[in-house]
Amino acid sequence: MAADIKKIVSGMTLEEKASLLGGDDFWHTKAVERLGIPRFMMSDGPHGLRKQDDKADHLGINESIKAVCFPAACATTSSFDRDLIYHMGDVIGKECQAENLSVVLGPAVCIKRSPLCGRNFEYMSEDPYLAGEMAASFINGVQKHHIGTSIKHYAANNQESARMSVSAEVSERALREIYLPAFETAVKKSQPKTIMCSYNKINGVYSAENEWLLTKVLRDDWGFEGFVVTDWGAVNDRVKGVAAGLDLEMPGNTAGNDAAVVKAVREGLLPESKVDECVERILRVFYDYAENREEQVFDRAADHEIAARIEEECAVLLENRGILPLNPEKSVLYIGEYAEKPRYQGGGSSHINSFRVDSALSESIKAGRKVDYIKAFPMDRDELIEEDLKKAVETAGNYDAVVVFAGLPDIIESEGYDRKDMLLPASQIRLIGELLQAVPEKLVVVLSNGAPVELPFSGKVSAILEMYLGGEGVGQATDRILFGEVNPSGHLAETWPLKLSDNPSYLNFPGDARKVKYAEDIWVGYRYYDKKEIPVRYAFGHGLSYTAFEISNLRTDRDSFTDGETIKVFADVKNTGSRTGKEVVQLYVAPENASDRPDKELRGFAKTELQPGETKTVEFEIDARALSYFAEDLGDWFAPTGAYKLLAGDSSDRISACCRVQFAAKKMLPLHLDVDTTMGELMTDPRTAPVIQKMMA
Repeated sequence: MAADIKKIVSGMTLEEKASLLGGDDFWHTKAVERLGIPRFMMSDGPHGLRKQDDKADHLGINESIKAVCFPAACATTSSFDRDLIYHMGDVIGKECQAENLSVVLGPAVCIKRSPLCGRNFEYMSEDPYLAGEMAASFINGVQKHHIGTSIKHYAANNQESARMSVSAEVSERALREIYLPAFETAVKKSQPKTIMCSYNKINGVYSAENEWLLTKVLRDDWGFEGFVVTDWGAVNDRVKGVAAGLDLEMPGNTAGNDAAVVKAVREGLLPESKVDECVERILRVFYDYAENREEQVFDRAADHEIAARIEEECAVLLENRGILPLNPEKSVLYIGEYAEKPRYQGGGSSHINSFRVDSALSESIKAGRKVDYIKAFPMDRDELIEEDLKKAVETAGNYDAVVVFAGLPDIIESEGYDRKDMLLPASQIRLIGELLQAVPEKLVVVLSNGAPVELPFSGKVSAILEMYLGGEGVGQATDRILFGEVNPSGHLAETWPLKLSDNPSYLNFPGDARKVKYAEDIWVGYRYYDKKEIPVRYAFGHGLSYTAFEISNLRTDRDSFTDGETIKVFADVKNTGSRTGKEVVQLYVAPENASDRPDKELRGFAKTELQPGETKTVEFEIDARALSYFAEDLGDWFAPTGAYKLLAGDSSDRISACCRVQFAAKKMLPLHLDVDTTMGELMTDPRTAPVIQKMMA
């Protein structure tokens, strides 16, 4: 870096330093003209740029520049493809350089605790390992171009209800094992230039002034080097925030808080060195951008095609009884306005003013498919067009296949509010039900939604294809998958329960305006469903293909290891079908004889393409952390000595290969001795067992 940041800061007045800790307007930081420090611009955009030139807002209400809308995180994470999401980040980084944006606000990695969270469409997964790996790849792609990312929302921002004030009451173990690891992985593997703290409190303390969160965990434990920015309007007490490790308050209109920082320093309540650290962290990020400008052209047409290709890798084939792929020579009836006007992105701060939007209907017509269309219901509300319903039921039998395009409208699913239930609109359920009576063997359902929905027609229709919110190229992707030009390869990044009440957070979500209890603790998603042996609609990691795969011969390069060592794990995967396709091999670790731990946890995944009959070997690496849980009395991660199963499969409920490794722990848990300590505890602990045996002898 050419600029001497410490020298610049040493030449600033206290007032100038404090001013840099607050925004200038909605998207810009303040300038210090005397020292030649310019304003820098940030933008929403975990799946595309939402750059606003005027009438700025943080809720997606006012228009932004024309940009390319890539698939939302609910879709991209379902690709299970690190290279794919890196490529998407690379493209967005180039767009930022072209548009003079220094920081893009994303990715969002809050855990999908409940399917009802209104923002689940832009959150990655219920699993922290998957979310962290995918986030790190996206960040590396963007930051390759010296564009900052802002991974968010740190932390435990798992609902929209009362998100400005609610306190997430959660154990340290659950935080460390479930809600923080995605951030940790991203910090350690990609060093995001900024982290956005959330609105909510954690155990009674606002994230923006939580020293344990912002300094102890983030900087001391993980080694974060960038700056912490607030979610827009998330400051409660700026002085407390700066003391805790907060750097930048956004948006603008911060003069009062700037003055409060100056006053606190002058009164000896806040060390000026703290302010200096904040300014240095902020300037390091922005000067890295300023000194590494690239000549880039925002080619919207080219990036649109990239967005479409990305979505092709994300779609999840949930069910198929042989009807897909459709024969392009056969007649097909499309029903539902989503076929003509797709719902391809979520509502709120990430809403993109899209350059172009492809519909499945227009793309199928363009490709010469024999497709007819009946609207039947509008895409923006729960309403059935009775005349169209009658026509659809009467004519469906004349076609070789009938495809219903169903999903959730913005009025049900968006940032700003949580869903009330997991139901599809009643009009869509009625339509599908009546078509089932007419043509059950011909009926295909294509879904557009950001989170799981209850599916009363599952097992009855001939196929269900989940496109999630697939970006502006979703129409191309849908057409190409339906007609077999692309083989679907997405796998679910979240469990789909049979019904809402099966979800582990059901009795405690969303709490009240003051508190929400995370009473389910670490038992989130498949960890809970596995342990309770609760049947689900679709398991975590589930995804079908137009071909078939076999995963076998799971093995390791050594039989045992200990702290500080790693082992390599290998699995063979074969395409046993007749089409080229991509398979996702998932590696899970299962401790033996551990009632207080999940049955298994994802610790590796690899996506690979195979020709018919081809076999490839995929490789993973695991260490002690992959076997560990967070021991609160130790204050650290701990893997007990013993045997561990390694499991490989294509979903959490389809394990096809298994092997074992032995682990010998070097560290030990603290032993607390008091009058209630049992003889059994003393006999099983290696530190006391010899003494007890001698006494008994």
